[in-house]
Amino acid sequence: MIKMLKIGGEVLDFSTPVVMGILNVTPDSFYDGGSYQSEAEVIGRIHRIVEEGGGIIDVGAYSSRPGAAVVSEKEEIGRLMPAVELIRKYYPHIPVSIDTFRAKVAKEVNSCMGPVIVNDISGGTMDEAMFGYVAEADIPYVMMHIQGTPETMQKNPVYTDVVKEVGQFFQERIARLEAAGFRQIILDPGFGFGKTLQHNYELLNGMEVYKQLEYPLLVGISRKSMIYKLLGGTPADALNGTTVLNTLSLLKGADILRVHDVKEAVEAVKVVEAMRNSGKKQGSPGAVTAEQVEGSE
Repeated sequence: MIKMLKIGGEVLDFSTPVVMGILNVTPDSFYDGGSYQSEAEVIGRIHRIVEEGGGIIDVGAYSSRPGAAVVSEKEEIGRLMPAVELIRKYYPHIPVSIDTFRAKVAKEVNSCMGPVIVNDISGGTMDEAMFGYVAEADIPYVMMHIQGTPETMQKNPVYTDVVKEVGQFFQERIARLEAAGFRQIILDPGFGFGKTLQHNYELLNGMEVYKQLEYPLLVGISRKSMIYKLLGGTPADALNGTTVLNTLSLLKGADILRVHDVKEAVEAVKVVEAMRNSGKKQGSPGAVTAEQVEGSE
């Protein structure tokens, strides 16, 4: 199982799950669109992600929600560059991820701002040049599954077996990258991207099988419709549900949680890790001492 990737001279270590904080510099993202438009707002968000324990900052400049406005390559680059530059200024060693499906955008930012993680919602299906570029640059690549495109993905998604079919997608795309000698891969099942509510929960229930592919697993489930539609609310009401699903994702093998709410996700990681590490203590399995009982009060 790959637990470390390299990004420039730094190492991404997933031996303990990492929280990826979202910085959307878009005017129309589904939850926080328009919240971080000024330089002061972007700086404030960067500080908050890091101070709350985020280990990666993911910058999005092109909303992938259905019906979002089309953004040109030039405009996407123009939104990404200032945000990445500010992260480099204040936290030069924190890994930066850019949320783009375009190879030219990835190349421009990577060339000008230094090595980044490329977070591709299409898994290379929306720009055939993407695989060649990330293999050449040898930078970490998040391969997400999507059925269709952001414009069409939620019109009528159909699967016979969503867990199996997403796995087959991963296997085929991994084989192409490995044939090019590239193994800097992170897998993302793509919750909410071409999946019904039922598909999303089937995927969550079965996603531990993707650990067999030997690559780190990213889950991006934060405040999505699979939470608030089930519970009868809005994205603003979905923090508690998000924390529940993040916790379940960790138990299912998630190595990275991509979230809006960093503090709560970091706490979920700490709680799950404490539970896992408790089983590593010396002594008989299940044995509880009087001291442990007293100390738990």
